Amino acid sequence: MYAIIQTGGKQIKVQEGQLVKVEKLAAEVGDTVTFDQVLMVVDSEGVKLGQPVIDGAVVTGTVIEQGKGPKVISFRYKRRKRVRVKKGHRQPFTRVKIESISL
Repeated sequence: MYAIIQTGGKQIKVQEGQLVKVEKLAAEVGDTVTFDQVLMVVDSEGVKLGQPVIDGAVVTGTVIEQGKGPKVISFRYKRRKRVRVKKGHRQPFTRVKIESISL
């Protein structure tokens, strides 16, 4: 059984027991989070599609980690003008362990 959920502007395929990395959520480590925007569920009975979401379908998970991704460097340069701008960015994320998928 697996489901496709929408969180942080992205669609993610999840299964029970899987660790997924999603955009930063406002939750502490150990908290339970629920994803109610379930777009599709596939189980032994078949495929259930939402238009756009399935009513009553919920995916629950536990927050394992709050962290930051690798540093990405943005560098702007103009020759002969002494213009050099260097910026770094680390995207925050939340790692979630999927506990259950229910309809």
